[in-house]
Amino acid sequence: MSRTVIALASDLSGFPLKEAVVEYLRGRDDVEVKDFGIPDTDHPAPYTQQAPKVARAIQQGEADKGILVCGTGQGMAIVANKHKGVYACVADGIFSGERAKIINDANVLTMGGWITAPFLGVQIVEAWLSMEFAQKMEFKKDFLTTQFNLVKEIEENQFK
Repeated sequence: MSRTVIALASDLSGFPLKEAVVEYLRGRDDVEVKDFGIPDTDHPAPYTQQAPKVARAIQQGEADKGILVCGTGQGMAIVANKHKGVYACVADGIFSGERAKIINDANVLTMGGWITAPFLGVQIVEAWLSMEFAQKMEFKKDFLTTQFNLVKEIEENQFK
């Protein structure tokens, strides 16, 4: 069985949520975890330093997916999306976690440690990982595929 490699990182604000997600993922047989820190609350690092670690792991083929956690998830998403081939979406609920994959084919999920309780964060990750692109929206698969291809086209024009 092939294991999905998931890279994770957080800043200080996202640390407790990231730790809960890491613990959950390490309990799964189908996932390999690459934790890029922070290692503990005594060694903080800002989101601008943490997000690139996960984004580069995806770009270099060292990880299939990524999870980033800061205070709101928004800063991590902004920085991650500055990297070609990274499609990061903020999720603050199970529905948005599913739709990040279903609609946007997100390979990075970002969450906010100030917003999302650890037990909910684990459920969001579980929902995101359980979905495939266009699942539950097969009637719109052609449209979603066309739109995602247009996103890639925009990316190619912007990241020269």
